[in-house]
Amino acid sequence: MRLRDFAEIVNGTVIGDPDTVIAGVAGIEDARKGDITFASSERFLAALRTTEAACVIVRKPFEGVSASQLIVKNPHYAFAKAIECFYPGVSPEPGISDKAHVSDKATIGEGVVISSFAYVEKNVSIGNGSVISPGVFLGEGSKIGSNCFIYPNVTVREKVSIGDRVIVHSGTVIGSDGFGYVFENGVHYKIPQVGGVVIEDDVEIGSNVSIDRATLGNTLIGKGTKIDNLAQIAHNVKIGEKSLIVAQVAIGGSSKIGSFVTLAGQVGVADHTTIDPETILTAQSGISGRVAKGIYSGSPAFPHNIWLRAQAAFAKLPELIKKIREFENRLNKLEKGDDYDEHK
Repeated sequence: MRLRDFAEIVNGTVIGDPDTVIAGVAGIEDARKGDITFASSERFLAALRTTEAACVIVRKPFEGVSASQLIVKNPHYAFAKAIECFYPGVSPEPGISDKAHVSDKATIGEGVVISSFAYVEKNVSIGNGSVISPGVFLGEGSKIGSNCFIYPNVTVREKVSIGDRVIVHSGTVIGSDGFGYVFENGVHYKIPQVGGVVIEDDVEIGSNVSIDRATLGNTLIGKGTKIDNLAQIAHNVKIGEKSLIVAQVAIGGSSKIGSFVTLAGQVGVADHTTIDPETILTAQSGISGRVAKGIYSGSPAFPHNIWLRAQAAFAKLPELIKKIREFENRLNKLEKGDDYDEHK
């Protein structure tokens, strides 16, 4: 592909030779002749000046760079488009494997792939162009929208509705029972979990994620939300649109997470917590109750700017303790009259 053609795809401006041939995509340190790469900021300037890449995607022009430069608004996005162009995904041939179990009461759309050892129960609906990989289980009455990709060994239990263009990675379980018990007569009595799960359009769910069904009603994952690997989302949780749930996050039951929220790695959200839209919780934060829009850190979490000052003070504690002990010793001596001279 010539650089001018790719520039049209990403609406970029070329500085250098627009007829440069692009043959591959690589990171800035690994790029070789013919590759296109990107730099997100000036801290990569030294690498830019020595790179062998044919072209570098940047937000603004850099001096002293021999490679052609492609100026775009968002270099990360343009780099993602470059990967799409040079590494197109493999599309399996539509059809139903004779080694799959598909109920005769299931509704299968056009162009659907159902691979070997998939199990599709009755009253399941699969939309046009969706791919059901080996070992996937689709429970009774579940619904898969159009152009979804369900990777191997995913379990979608009964009463689960998945929208269009949803990606679910291997090992994930959607619709497992919520963790609900009541203590009676010396035992933990199981509360029936009879609700469902609704996954809206354009959601991506990582590997080994557990999303519990609601006790009653539905657990909800909003449109465009992205969930990383190894997250736990409990019963009756509501997550808004286009939020980011990073690895090992655990969200307690009946919590409400607004739209455009970011929960960084290992964040813990207590049950019945409400988090306002556009809130960010940094890694390993713990939160409960009502959380107003802002950035929070720590466990229990508090505003990030205060947390930064607290962390700085925490690092000085050994020195402060040492000084306090010195003052205590001097004070004790003064109280005992040691080294005390009233004429000084």
